[in-house]
Amino acid sequence: MRSITELQRIVDSATVAKTVFELRPDYLALLIAVDGITPSPSDSSSDQHLQTAELAAKARVSTSTVVTEIPAIKAWRDTYKSFGAKPKKYQSSIEALTRRAVAGGGLPRVNRLTDIYNSVSVQCNVCVGGEDLDAYIGFPRLMRATGDEKFETKAGDEKPEKGEVVWCDEGGVTCRNWNWRQCVRTQLKEDTGAALFILDALSPIDRGLLEVAGEELVKRLREGSEGLVVAKRVIGVEDGVDA
Repeated sequence: MRSITELQRIVDSATVAKTVFELRPDYLALLIAVDGITPSPSDSSSDQHLQTAELAAKARVSTSTVVTEIPAIKAWRDTYKSFGAKPKKYQSSIEALTRRAVAGGGLPRVNRLTDIYNSVSVQCNVCVGGEDLDAYIGFPRLMRATGDEKFETKAGDEKPEKGEVVWCDEGGVTCRNWNWRQCVRTQLKEDTGAALFILDALSPIDRGLLEVAGEELVKRLREGSEGLVVAKRVIGVEDGVDA
């Protein structure tokens, strides 16, 4: 199991390109690296978290609010447009999950880890992604794609669009369009014991709300994994950027 020093090195080594902050100076990323997870499929606890999240999403749209006009979702739609990603084709993770939460079928049940971070995402109205640390290569980077990077899918490798905002490691793109779709290589599985969670936020989600979401995520991860080792870091424009 990784020590807290090793985990802190991972999050402290993460970078966000200057060109990303030029798109959204208000952007914040909360990185949470954890080890010591007790692997598990979906269970009654994760299902209850998802049910609570579904109720929160339905309450959010109960006053005749259109999903696309929820401020946190609208911010991502506007941002996607700014780097050429059409929102009708590419939906931010929080928009896609909110749509599923309020629809008849509800949120997907995948595995305990994925269920937990999806429940926090919807309940806190924040984009959350999870990466298997044992499949991760190097350190996280958020950047504008050149269009030559590799993105691994079930159907084979593909490439992002030039200028697209992507999360990467040394093995290629781990998530396309900021938080739209994750590569298959680093997906969380039932046997995942160490993970990197990335929480993306734009105004009106501020640092305080982002950190509350992170605290809730860690709280839920500790359920059944009392020996969890955790390291965190928030990255904003004032924290320095990678050229």
